[in-house]
This record gives sequence, C-alpha cells and structure tokens, in this order.
Amino acid sequence: MMEEEQRGTFEHTAALPFARPELFDDALIPVAHVVSMLGVDVSTVLEHSHAKFVAKPPKGWRYSGAQVADQPRSAYRTVRVFGVTEVGNLTLNRDGTESREEWLRVSIRSIFRKETLRSDAVAGVVLGVESVPDGLAGGLLAGVNPVYGLYGYMVGTVTGALFTSSSFMAVQATGAMAIVVADVGVVHTSDDPGRALWTLSIVTGAVMLAAGLLRLGSILRFVSNAVMVGFINAVGVNIILGQLDDFTGYEADGPNRVARTFDLIMNIGKVHWPSFVIGVATIVLILLLERTKLGPLGLVVAIIITSAAVPILGWQVASLSDIADIPGSLPRPMLPDISLIPLLILPALSLAFVGLVQGAGISAKFPNPDGTYPEASRDFIGQGAANVASGFFQGMPVGGSMSASSLVKTAGAKTRLALIIASIVMAVIILVLGDLVGYIAMPALAGLLMTVGYRTIKPADIKAVWKTGGMQATVMAVTFALTMVIPLQYAVLVGVGISMILYIINQSNQVVIKRWLVVDGQMKETDPPADVAPNEVLVLQPYGSLFFASAPVFEEKLPDVTEHTYNSVVILRLRGRSDLGSTFMDVLLKYATALRERESELVVVSEDANLHDQLDVAGVTDVVGDANIYTSDEWVGRTVKGAYEDAVARIEANADDEKAGAPPDPDADTTGSDPTDEDPVT
Repeated sequence: MMEEEQRGTFEHTAALPFARPELFDDALIPVAHVVSMLGVDVSTVLEHSHAKFVAKPPKGWRYSGAQVADQPRSAYRTVRVFGVTEVGNLTLNRDGTESREEWLRVSIRSIFRKETLRSDAVAGVVLGVESVPDGLAGGLLAGVNPVYGLYGYMVGTVTGALFTSSSFMAVQATGAMAIVVADVGVVHTSDDPGRALWTLSIVTGAVMLAAGLLRLGSILRFVSNAVMVGFINAVGVNIILGQLDDFTGYEADGPNRVARTFDLIMNIGKVHWPSFVIGVATIVLILLLERTKLGPLGLVVAIIITSAAVPILGWQVASLSDIADIPGSLPRPMLPDISLIPLLILPALSLAFVGLVQGAGISAKFPNPDGTYPEASRDFIGQGAANVASGFFQGMPVGGSMSASSLVKTAGAKTRLALIIASIVMAVIILVLGDLVGYIAMPALAGLLMTVGYRTIKPADIKAVWKTGGMQATVMAVTFALTMVIPLQYAVLVGVGISMILYIINQSNQVVIKRWLVVDGQMKETDPPADVAPNEVLVLQPYGSLFFASAPVFEEKLPDVTEHTYNSVVILRLRGRSDLGSTFMDVLLKYATALRERESELVVVSEDANLHDQLDVAGVTDVVGDANIYTSDEWVGRTVKGAYEDAVARIEANADDEKAGAPPDPDADTTGSDPTDEDPVT
C-alpha cells in the first residue's frame, strides 16, 4: 500500500502575521509553513508575532541552510529546503520524508538548470565536436584502431560526468595514457587486440575504483603545488608543440615534441603554407568570434569556416578523412578476456597512476561552481567507473584530460551537464554526420587545440611558486623540464620524488628542543644548556617532526653528556608522539647509556602505549628502568611535575651520600638547580 502524501502550497494562513511570496527567494520557504506541512500545529509554535522558533525536522528530513527575515511587528525564520527551487512545490510522505518522485525531480533539476542550460549546451557542443577528431587521434597514438579512441571519449566523458566530484573533469584518453598503451605488448600481440585493449581498460578502472574506495586520494596531498604547476603548464606547452605538425603541414622528426619543434625550425622552408594559413586563420577567427554574441560557440564556427574554405580555394590540406573513417554506429557491449588480466595488472597500475595524477591537476585547478574543490577519492571512483564502462563498450583506457577540461571550461561550461551534452554530441555525429566530419581540416583543429594549450598556461601561478622560495621553484622547474622531454608519467613521478625528498630534508631541519621552567608561578620556555650540568634536572620538550631523517638533528641538539655530568636527570616529554621508529629509538638508547655511565638518568614521559612498546622493543626501557617510564594522563603537566619532584628527591638523596659525590672540579656548578626558584613543568 502506497504511503499517503500531502502536498504543501504557499498560502496565506492565519498562523502567519502576513505572507508575501515576494519577500522570499525562490528557494526559501517559511519555517512555519514547513512545520505545517510536517503535521505540526503552527499555533503551538507561533505564540505571538515576535516569536522565535526552531522546528526540528523528523527523521529522514533535513535543512541545508537558514535565514531570518524580520519585518515590522513580525519575525520570520526561513529555511532553504534541500534542492527545491520553487516555493511550495515539495511533496512529503506522511512521515516527513521526501517522496521518491520528488527526490528524482530535484536531482534532475540540480543538473538541468534553466539559467545555465545555454552555456552548458554551447560548451558541450564545442567539446563534443572537438572530441571526435581528438578521440580518433588518441587511438592512433596508442597504436590501436582509432575508433576505440573515439568510443573511449564518448563513454568516458558521460560516465565521468555522472560519478566524479569535479564538475568540469572531462574523462577522456589523454596523450600520456595513449603512449603507455602503445608500449603494452600484450595488447598489440594478442590474437584479439581489440578485446585485449578493452580488458586493459576494465582492469585500469578496477585499480582506480580500489584507490577511490580506499580513499587513497589523500596521498595526493604529498604532490606539492609546485609539481602540479610545473606539470600543468608543461602540458599546455606540449599541447601547442604537439599540434605544430598539423598546423604547418610539415611532419617533423624527433624523439619528443621539443626535438620535433627544433627540427621544424631548422626546416622552416618545408612548411606547407596553405596549411599554415588555415591554422592561423582559425586562431584569429576564434579570438574574434568569441567577442561576438556567439561566445564560446565561435570555436566551432571558426573551424567550420576555415574547413569550408579549403575546397573553395582549391588547396590541398590534410583533413580528418586522411586519418580514419568515422563509423556509422554506436558501440555494442563486449566482455573482457579474463585470461589476460594477470598480464595486464602492471600496465593497468601504470595507467591508473598517470590518469589519477593528471586528474589531480584538474581537481586542483578547476573548482566546482559552488567554489569548493573536488574530492580526490571520489574523482578516483569517477575515473574508475569511466574506464570500466569504456572497456565494456569497446573503448581504450581514459583519465582526467587537462586539455579537454580546459576546453569545456573555456567554452563557458557552468555545470557537469556540459560533459553529458558533449557525449550526446559525439554520439549524434557518429550516427548522422560521420561523412561530413571527415572534411574538417587538420590545421583548423590544430589551431583550436593550440588556443586551448595557450590558455592552459598560467603565468600567474608560475610567478607565485617562483616567489615562494628556491626549493619550490626548483621542483617546479625540474617537473616542467622533464615533462617537456620525457614521457609524462615518468616526469610527474620524478617531480613528486624530488618534492618529497626536499620536504623530508626541510622537515628534518626544523626540529627544535626547548627547556621548560616555572619561574614565580609563570611558565617559561628557554633554550636548553649546551651540557648536562652535575646535580641538575632538565625538562626537555622537542618540537617538529620526529622521524628517521630528523633523528640526527635531534641528537645534535640534545645537551651534551660530558665528563662533568654527574648525578643528573634529563626528563624528555614526548606527549602526542606515537611512532618514532627504530632510528629515533637508537638515539634515545645511546643518550640513555651515556647518562647512565655518568651516574645520571633519562626519564621519558608519554601517554601513548604504542610508544611504550617501542621503548621496550628497542631496549631503552632496559637501560633507563621501568620506574623512569612515566605514563601521562589527561591532565597536562601533572605527570611531568611528578617526574620532576621524583628526580629532585633522587638527586638530593645521592648528594647526601659522600661516596656518590661528583668528581672535584672547581669550575663545575655542583649546586644544581634550586627547585624553589625555577621548576621545570608543563
């Protein structure tokens, strides 16, 4: 039996002092009205015109914000109801939850918004048209049937749009991923190369899904901004240099884009000038038409005009039909070759890494319409889902495409609807306009992509990183240079490695040790003495990251144990530390041994049981004794105070024993610290 429903409407009621719809935005509903809709007697809530009230929603219902609108002789509190854009148009079940029909209507409305539909449609058409030749070229670059590249673009874009956290991430076959695919021998030597390629896409998707579900997106925080700035700007330059062959009509020779650019310069006389003119004209038209009412649609119009000019002028210029035939049908679902999965795991891991790192660049550079930045783990899931779908529908591996994402954003996209439209456009072109697409001039497309590449370059970001410091500037420059001359996956990996190494060096050098005292009841933090004096209690508090690389720095900054050290106690406060590692434990063991040899002791104060276990395993507890391992509680400073009082009593007891006196030294301070004057405590 279906649950009964009640539909609320915005009506003037006696419960409200007055109700004027124009007072509220289109997404605001008076709380009193919502309360009425939930079956609560409004008269029991509004006792008078100045009443203030809070309506607690029933289970399954929630508000997403609140505003207060005050008018003379009345007080309203209004709430922004989840996803609703029209006052009084919410359907509720009797228990106060949204009906399934209403939830679907609100979800669809969150994508299909009238105020952004035109911008998204234009951006989707631009990306969809551009993605057809780019998808075919991606397939060729990977050494597979170009149609598989086009299918990957079409399926990956729509699937990514539905599952990623980023509103503008175009999940397509990137150049770096295509190059990796070209080196996967299993795909090219298989009896059925197509099925092997589709299986690779599915396995790559599984790896990405695992990374997302395990929330490994957080590991990308170790990829510094300097690395991403260097990488993204190098990608922009690579887009430009990568189009020079089609732009000039000269097929340059060289192991990478930079080398081929130099080859072009050395053979400038071999440029095919009709191709060059078409390319330049396309760029000029794009810049001019974008300033007209066409806006971003000028990108498409410019390509159509210059491509149409080629046969009119009678020029011989390369076109899409020279690359491959556009199919006239959509892909059918296909099953993977399970027997190849073990052989494809390593290539899939490599592809997943490249795709996710490139996707991270998009996540970091393109905030969502609400100003928030995408969640990396959810973007992993979205890219994984796109690869699985691409594999089942005969597509090659895909990932976050910086150039396509830049294109759709430049074309004016406002929401992820632009990506969905782009996939629809690709499907329509495949079915209806396959023959006409073949006439698009390659120099025209090159001009379009070069414009996109230029806009991907961000001089302001480069300048900001450069001013941050020498370390960050070095990381950015190295990443940029490597991305220009070696495969992108290796360039990013090296950049991340350099970033992490420099980070470790920087953190290890920031270890500081302070001595804590209480003077006249006030907390005092001072620098520790250079040496441990005789008959002295030192309370030491280390700051900074304590790990294996910082252990030598920590050891160097500890007060030295000298021949004058005698009958002293060093209290080391390690509150908040849980895992110091074997290297750091070796330092503590060495320091405790040195103190014991001078009839002195090391005391460790920590609340963490794991750290106590490490002290036991490393042998530190055997040297200092169980009595000198203090477990602190929730009262900050109380345990250290107790350890200090015990140490003072121990020193005084030893000082009374003539046999335990310190070696005679006229320059040594044998009085120790007077706990009544300066008490170390936290």
